[in-house]
Amino acid sequence: MRDTMRRILARYGQEVTLRTAEGETEARAFLQPVRERGETAPGTVTELGWIDRRLWKYLGAEALSPGDTVAWRGLRFRVRSSRPCCLGEELNHWWAMLEPEREGA
Repeated sequence: MRDTMRRILARYGQEVTLRTAEGETEARAFLQPVRERGETAPGTVTELGWIDRRLWKYLGAEALSPGDTVAWRGLRFRVRSSRPCCLGEELNHWWAMLEPEREGA
């Protein structure tokens, strides 16, 4: 089943750069903003402008840990939490919740 997930990611996944304790890796994953019930974008207006506080979801074959970063199309995210997802006894993919990385982080 994991091979099936890797084929799906290779064909339909987004190109991302993962930065972990082991270094930087190019990979393919699914990234998307987590939908809000009212579909409003939570955020704050600061002296520097609008800060989007939306969380993003990661689904991919590469393991991520809290504190790792994911870069995609000029956006950078920090991993808030992650866990392996299994089908039966076999690891299928990794799920992670991402938050936009703050400037200077």
